[in-house]
Amino acid sequence: MRARDTLRHAVGCAGLLVMAAPFLWMALSAFKTAPDLAASPPVWLPTEWTLENFRELLDRLDLPLYFLNSTLVATAVTLSNLLFCSMLGYALAKLDFTGRRQLFALVLGALMVPGNLMLLPLFVLMSKARLLDSYAGLVLPFAAGAFGVFLMRQFMSTIPDELLEAARIDGAGEWFIFWRIVLPLVRPALATLAILTFLQSWNNFVWPLIATNDPDKYTLPVALATFATDPHRAHGSNGVLMAGSFLVVLPVLLVFAVLQRHFTQNIATAGLK
Repeated sequence: MRARDTLRHAVGCAGLLVMAAPFLWMALSAFKTAPDLAASPPVWLPTEWTLENFRELLDRLDLPLYFLNSTLVATAVTLSNLLFCSMLGYALAKLDFTGRRQLFALVLGALMVPGNLMLLPLFVLMSKARLLDSYAGLVLPFAAGAFGVFLMRQFMSTIPDELLEAARIDGAGEWFIFWRIVLPLVRPALATLAILTFLQSWNNFVWPLIATNDPDKYTLPVALATFATDPHRAHGSNGVLMAGSFLVVLPVLLVFAVLQRHFTQNIATAGLK
């Protein structure tokens, strides 16, 4: 049994190294000098640590603007999903109204539709609403997602109905019950939804590329991609690109580090609900 556990841990560690190796290479390369980046065979650790790649990135790219754009869009999308998905999830889980089953079936059907299939209808809709090249055009199409509604509905279904009925008997309204009773009980689900939504919005590349022609509205992934494909600006800039990629990934890691306790709690208790 002990040998089997050792083998299982060894396989897990090997898989972790394989998954983490590209990220580690990117992170280390962001601090390498040009000779280290061109070395053959490649060197993992920089022989001389430098911040020159980040300085050059700031000189060539308006990084603060694009970072601010990504932060505003990802934060707005995350907060709107937390609000709207939790509200609709509560309604589908705990309120009895006409058409509830049909509405939930519609949510399940939306989960089966590939996201790329919706790009053209969303583009036409945003164009007719004159919201292209605007922050609203980047946020509103993703303000509430079917997965978030499904996640919150399933989690809220585990809350005992007797607890909510007792609150109603004491005179509490639905809005009070939702804010003061239900939401504190579903914090792990909210943390999970926040992590997944922020990650998806921050890394979203296709929609910001389609919906924005104004460089001042570019998000960080789009700005970095256009920089990488411009031969006049990115020629011989592997270190700069690595530095930009590192900065794109860093906020997601920080968000996960802050909320991972609730995220792991949600996963650990999923089988008990």
